[in-house]
Amino acid sequence: MTRRWSKPFLARMTIPLLSAALLAAVTHEANAQQDGDVAGGRQLSETWCSSCHVIGPTTVHGTSNGVPTFVAIAGMKATTAMSLRVFLQTPHAQMPDLHLSRAEIDDLATYILSLRHR
Repeated sequence: MTRRWSKPFLARMTIPLLSAALLAAVTHEANAQQDGDVAGGRQLSETWCSSCHVIGPTTVHGTSNGVPTFVAIAGMKATTAMSLRVFLQTPHAQMPDLHLSRAEIDDLATYILSLRHR
């Protein structure tokens, strides 16, 4: 026998289920931002990124080559751990292909996000 759910029951259950799904997504994103190591990301950025980007938290001025500072990148509304991971895995004409491991990408993303609101 197939059970049929009443419309009032489904209406009452929709909001809690959507709320739980949203909470899970937000929690996952917050945890994803902590997957990397800030110190490791800082060291990688000093090695690979500092020739083009201002990587430190104290300098927020633009660079002479026109690339954004890490503080500026961190401050963009669209910048998330996931968007940084995708960007760092995708070759770009302006950036060298660094062939970073997943752990290195996580470290860089975590470091850049650590500069938010500085």
